Order: sequence, then structure tokens, then C-alpha cells
Amino acid sequence: MISRRALLAASAALPLAACANDGLAGGPADREPIPSLTLATFNIWHDMGDWPARRPLLIAALRAQNADVIALQEVLEDADKGLENQAEILARELGGYQVAFVSTDPQGARRRYGSALLTRLPVLARDSVRLEPLDDYRTALRLRLSVGGRPVDVAVTHLAWQQDAGAVRARQIGHLLSWLPQDGTPLIVMGDFNAAQDDSGLAALTGPRFISALPAGAAETTLNPAKGHPNRVIDHIFVERAFFTPAAAHLFGDQPTGGEYPSDHFGVAATVAFN
Repeated sequence: MISRRALLAASAALPLAACANDGLAGGPADREPIPSLTLATFNIWHDMGDWPARRPLLIAALRAQNADVIALQEVLEDADKGLENQAEILARELGGYQVAFVSTDPQGARRRYGSALLTRLPVLARDSVRLEPLDDYRTALRLRLSVGGRPVDVAVTHLAWQQDAGAVRARQIGHLLSWLPQDGTPLIVMGDFNAAQDDSGLAALTGPRFISALPAGAAETTLNPAKGHPNRVIDHIFVERAFFTPAAAHLFGDQPTGGEYPSDHFGVAATVAFN
């Protein structure tokens, strides 16, 4: 496995309605143009394990990435447990991030589970969709961001988990890509895909259009073996080749503190440059 801090050289205003936890809170003014974009994706394992012990570790791990955009999966809010939306908690502790959250659970439900995007960049538009097949209860969330005045679409998703569900993942990705705007805006797709890059279900994201910011074979696993998982790289950051060149990538949250890890996954962070 690559070390936590190892860098891997790679080749090659629409206002938003703020509704409870599905809208966006806060938000900075436009920033100066930037030559690159820093990204991170992390499956935070909702409130499993020792959440009070993991919470500060998650915050520290994410803060160290200093990412412009953070994708989170397995985000939970549960009124019966007194648990605030975890993406809101992390964004508040990190400071300076807007939050968008998506769930198949209806607004107003006491328990909601889903994915989120956190960003320090100006948000131009937001949208979400429930992915086909609907009985797998998967979603995608998109933010259109202003990156130095240039629009960029960033999406987060979390796909079918069964190892033999390649056909389901292919259908989910096909629906995701057809749902996204077809207007030539640069696209980044992040999340927990529950599959390695050689999975047939990820073919649309591993073909000529996209490139993984973390090259195949660069890491042994993004699943945490200390939590009983097999070694598999299933967390990915895919960027469009026509617009971006991955400059560096690394795992994070892959070292314990006092015997505890932030999650049962490791995070993936990357810096990508505009072509």
C-alpha cells in the first residue's frame, strides 16, 4: 500500500434554495483563479464503530487534505439517536464549506442516509437523481462549481455493493452519465463505486473519456483491512481526459490514532490540473 502522504505522479449564478440538509449552507465569495483543483472522496461509515472517537479523526484527516471539493458517502442523520447530519458536522468543524446532501429517504424523515458534497467554491447549480434500478436505492448528486470563473460539474455517487453486480453498476453509471448535463462542461465523478477499475460495470468510466486520478495498481486497497475487509481499491476519482490531467494522488485516513481509524475505508485525495 502506498504511504499516507506519498504523492503519485500521474500520466498524461443560479441561486440555490436552502432546504433542510438538502440545500447548501453558507458559502464564500468568488475566489481568485486557481491553476488546479484539489479533490477528496471518503466513505465515512455513518455512525458505525465508535463514532465519538472517529469523529475527530475524520475531521483531522479531511482538514489535512485542504480540498476544494470533498465527496462523502454513507452520511447519516438520525433524529432518534440525536445525530445531526454528519456532512453538516464535518463542514462546520472544517470551516468554510458549503454542504449539499442527497438521500433516497424523504425530507423530514427522522432518519436519512446518503451522500454529500462539501465545497469551498462558488456553487452555480445543484441537482440530484435516484439511479436506476430504483430498487437498489442509489443516488447521484451534482454541483456545478465556479473554478476561477470556469464552470465545472462535480458528481458523487455510491454504487451497488455486490461483487457480481457489474451489470447493475453499469446501468447505474449509464443512468448517471445520461442524466448529467450534455453541454460540454468539464466533469468529475467521485465516490464509492464498490468495484475496482477492472470491473465490467465501470467500463464507461475507465474507457477513453475518463482517467482515474489514482492510477490502477498505485494503492493496494481503499478498504480498511483492520475492519475485516479484503484488499480492494473501490473508491475512485474520475476526471475527463479532455479537460484535466491528474497531477498527484494519495490515500489518507489510512493510519490509526490510538488504535482507531477514521473509517472502514481509506480516503482518496487528488490534485488535477486543467489542460
